[in-house]
Amino acid sequence: MFNIVTTKRMPDGIVVFWLDDDGKKFEAFGYANLIDLKINALDLLNNPQNYAIDAEEKILVQKV
Repeated sequence: MFNIVTTKRMPDGIVVFWLDDDGKKFEAFGYANLIDLKINALDLLNNPQNYAIDAEEKILVQKV
């Protein structure tokens, strides 16, 4: 799991950014996918530090 460092709103979802050994990485999540993962999109945008990503499985989890 990697901690999310920042997010960016896109027309069809949210892009999350994290740091790993190779540098800064990103993954886009559509709003429907966020709903399936039970992630509040507004909270993800406003508090990205409260989330982590499993980069291999492409799953977001809330840390708190």
